[in-house]
Amino acid sequence: MSKKIVKVGNISCGDTGLFLISGPCVIEDEGIMMKTAEKLKEISQRLKLPLIFKSSYQKDNRSSLKYYVGPRLEEGLKMLEKIKKQFDLPILSDVHYPDQVKPAAEVLDVIQIPAYLCMQTDLVVAAAKTGKVVNLKHGQFLAPENMIKPAEKAVESGNPNILLTERGYTFGYNDLIVDPRSFYHMAKTGYPVIFDITHSIRKYGIPSSDPTGGAREFLPVLSRAAVGAGVDGLFIEAHPNPPAALCDAASQYYLDHLEEFLKPLIELHNVVRKFNVN
Repeated sequence: MSKKIVKVGNISCGDTGLFLISGPCVIEDEGIMMKTAEKLKEISQRLKLPLIFKSSYQKDNRSSLKYYVGPRLEEGLKMLEKIKKQFDLPILSDVHYPDQVKPAAEVLDVIQIPAYLCMQTDLVVAAAKTGKVVNLKHGQFLAPENMIKPAEKAVESGNPNILLTERGYTFGYNDLIVDPRSFYHMAKTGYPVIFDITHSIRKYGIPSSDPTGGAREFLPVLSRAAVGAGVDGLFIEAHPNPPAALCDAASQYYLDHLEEFLKPLIELHNVVRKFNVN
């Protein structure tokens, strides 16, 4: 299948250049959000790395009612719209219910379907019918080649503007596994493929706000493997102080260290593209 190019604002996802999806896991206070957006835009401009800003207004898959879920739809969209206007950035966030899709589409440039929900037909169809780009996250329970199924639901609903994101598998235990073959299988669909580094190192069973709930030491090797395998984009959540983050405290990357983390990945991507390795 021929490679598709999906436009997000001025970004051509799936073209020769690498792109970045980044931001705090979930919307926190305004100071953190604005500081992160400003820093990410500076990094994007210095590295000439196109940026889509990401943050969730609602985390609906918490393992306990005690955990922070975010400001929810109305207040969360206000914050994302403010970032969009002030920093001139395209915005990505996830939806959990079909009735969230229409108001979310008024602000978002990319509507993300969470991994747990990637086979929920009504949700995928509602997102597709907005005409916005739809980022389908690979379900932890699904073989990578089967991601063509939710993609086909979107296409049959009139929307071919699809991104696919790998984020690791779970086999019923608490560790996620990243199989590099998944990048190959998902690329065979023809849609741009993204690697979600952040959630691939999460440890299930440990609260996401717990700094021990992930294995950040694996971020470099997994990201290099993905770029070497030819992914089109990287999904890296970033925070000024990850251990204090209200979600994914163990797996978000340190905002001040992100630029140096990205530099070798950009170089590796250029080598892959030069020799058409994938």
